[in-house]
Amino acid sequence: MSPVVFMMMAVLLVAAALGVVLHRSPIRSALSLVVTMFLLAVMFLLLDAHMVAALQVIVYAGAVVVLFLFVIMLLNLREDARAMARASKVVAALVCGGLFLFAVLWFLVSAAGRGIDGGLEGGVPATFGSTELLAERLFTQFLFAFEVTSVLLLVAIIGAVVLAKRKLA
Repeated sequence: MSPVVFMMMAVLLVAAALGVVLHRSPIRSALSLVVTMFLLAVMFLLLDAHMVAALQVIVYAGAVVVLFLFVIMLLNLREDARAMARASKVVAALVCGGLFLFAVLWFLVSAAGRGIDGGLEGGVPATFGSTELLAERLFTQFLFAFEVTSVLLLVAIIGAVVLAKRKLA
């Protein structure tokens, strides 16, 4: 992947990730998370990791975000009228975004001037992104993190249901 394509994708990814954090509406934040997950899948596609890209879309953009939206709607969170951004926050965000864009453009121009090609030294191994390698790493090296993540998701769902039931009673 060339550095220009990588930087363009990285800027889009950072913008979508900032949308997840900065939106006050939980629905808009979850939708920004969907965009982030799809852009990350595109990055995996550009790295020739097709299996990881497909799993990114199916598992994260599909199942996990739908689960988040289900919990948000179960809690019945409404958009607050005061949640609209004030002019000072919008100006601050535009200034920060402009500075970030200037830094990215400066990096691209300086990288093009130095002749950086951004290629990998030895190429990508033949098993990169394969199902076998992914399963072997996930269920050996990262088994504990995998199980902790599943337990945390389960606890979050149970907590949301308990909070929703408490409000109804």
